[in-house]
Amino acid sequence: MVDESTRKTLSSIPLLQTKAGPRDKELWVNRLKEEYQALIKYVQNNKAADNDWFRLESDKTGTRWFGKCWYVHNLLKYEFDLEFDIPVTYPTTAPEIALPGLDGKTAKMYRGGKICLTDHFKPLWARNVPKFGIAHAMALGLGPWLAVEIPDLIEKGVISYQEKTEEAK
Repeated sequence: MVDESTRKTLSSIPLLQTKAGPRDKELWVNRLKEEYQALIKYVQNNKAADNDWFRLESDKTGTRWFGKCWYVHNLLKYEFDLEFDIPVTYPTTAPEIALPGLDGKTAKMYRGGKICLTDHFKPLWARNVPKFGIAHAMALGLGPWLAVEIPDLIEKGVISYQEKTEEAK
């Protein structure tokens, strides 16, 4: 069912223990610490495997996340803004990851640029509450979505490579 590469990636991301959302005040702080530890470990693993593909940060409350993700296709780096809010029912409900710059460019996306994870990722998330967190959403949600959708959008000419200007660097 799951390929060996995915299994290896998943097993290297720490599982979370605290079942708490933004409304749980003190427990939420503990959950955020676990989230950051898992994200740091995932990014370190990606860098070690020469597979660095996103940057992510949050506001002070840990409820609003934003950053960049990128996909390399034919040796060209396609970069996208990334954002999501932590739902009040988190971790029972997975975050809805959005790539606003791709809004309306693919059928596998909801209004506002939220990527479609309903069929494959959300059932997996539901079976793994509260063990899965943001790092898992990136690894099992956004990563595979980018790998399938971005090459297709490039081939169809929906998105094209944008050379970075000096101001954008």
